Amino acid sequence: MSDSTQERPLSTRVTPRYGLFVAGCLLLVLASCTGNGSSPTTTLTVLYTNDEHGWMEGMEDSHGAANIYTLWQEQEGYKANGNFLLLSGGDNWTGPAVSTWTAGESMVDVMNAMHYDASAVGNHEFDFGLEALRQRTSEATYPYLSANIVNRASGEHASELGILPYTVKNVADLRIGIIGLTTIDTPGYTNPNHVQSLIFTDYESSLRKTVPAVQAEGVDLLFVISHVCVAELDPLIRSTQDLGIDMVGAGHCNELVAKRIGDTVLLGGGFHFTSYAKATFTFNTVENQRTGVHYTTNNNIDVDDDAGIAQMIEEWTAQTEEFLSEVIAHTDRSYPRGAGTLYQSIIDSWLWHDPSADVAITNAGGIRIDMPEGDIDLGTVVAMLPFDNTIFTLELSGATIASAIEQGNRPVVAGLQSRDGNWILARTGQPLNEDQRYRVLVNSFMYAGGDNYEVLAEEDPDGFDTGINYRQPFQDWLKAQNSDSDNPLEL
Repeated sequence: MSDSTQERPLSTRVTPRYGLFVAGCLLLVLASCTGNGSSPTTTLTVLYTNDEHGWMEGMEDSHGAANIYTLWQEQEGYKANGNFLLLSGGDNWTGPAVSTWTAGESMVDVMNAMHYDASAVGNHEFDFGLEALRQRTSEATYPYLSANIVNRASGEHASELGILPYTVKNVADLRIGIIGLTTIDTPGYTNPNHVQSLIFTDYESSLRKTVPAVQAEGVDLLFVISHVCVAELDPLIRSTQDLGIDMVGAGHCNELVAKRIGDTVLLGGGFHFTSYAKATFTFNTVENQRTGVHYTTNNNIDVDDDAGIAQMIEEWTAQTEEFLSEVIAHTDRSYPRGAGTLYQSIIDSWLWHDPSADVAITNAGGIRIDMPEGDIDLGTVVAMLPFDNTIFTLELSGATIASAIEQGNRPVVAGLQSRDGNWILARTGQPLNEDQRYRVLVNSFMYAGGDNYEVLAEEDPDGFDTGINYRQPFQDWLKAQNSDSDNPLEL
């Protein structure tokens, strides 16, 4: 069950609660009342997930939100309004159709029912635009936190989007300050157009600006939840030991981790509700001292569904099922998303859909799941290609096309073949001419500069947005193959 476990006392540290003089007086009074001078303690347990990506149903049966919620109750003794904090490192939605089709509304509803206490803002929280994010934060009964997201024009925190730099929670007779951080690479991992009005500031300077404001509210424990990878958090934690941060939560890189760096516990909950991390803090409420911590990582296991969460998921699934359950293809084998055949079939469908184009390029990061064996319904295609990206048509020189393929992150290309170190245009069999201009299809995420494709808009600032979702050609191509169990699809 437990992948790692550590239990050792943290260095004794008096928290900045109210002031030394008042605290000293309270100590004397309480000590006289207890007679023997004993020091009562309280415990607080943090359950931490991240990168849920809308997988409320689970990537496999009995491993979704309803199961992990049961596991928390049965294994951890979790009770809402008990001595627990349920926290997320962000990227709550974009994923399977039940979440993506509702722009994250269903996922917020489920997280509300699970009694999450706070979530960091992940890069994919911006996938459906700022208005959708504003709507989701207004629906959530928990705050979305990020201290390093500010408005480009004003330099102020993005509170108009419902994003707070921090929150303070009263749990287990303690005041807990929780600060959020969001990866500074967000413009490269969502549609850059959606975040043009925002700046993602440096992590350490954001913490040094925010921590004093949180401490001024008289907190006992200080936590940071973030959508930031462990590789970046490790040096950040080491350089901010003076700030007295008790716990930092990770996200973005889907890491499952529980370890101690100095006096700070670092947690990462894995991904997609397949696992979670836990830290239990003990605190001396008389001396206002943190006295120890126990931390572990745990996998989700096959337990009974929580009835209430399962019913909610079923209702959301039913709302989307009628439209998304249309079967459009059948295959007798699965195709992993890392396989060239699946990637190539998706991008080839763009040229099939628009034969006037010479070249099509997409980024592999826009393809999110494998194609499973069996019936392929529309919901599968939405989960595979879940973003609101549209297809742009551009006029680009051969030199720019080659540069985009070389500089961009994980390009998937149609209309060109690599031969002896040269790009050959499939349509003509001729080498790509550096000076000749070609008609090229790309997705809107790339055209906005995502995944290092800035060269596209630089070359053609007047690119035409067709308004066609980037999944539509593949969806139409699958239908056109007329596949079934007697005539299975072959990619």
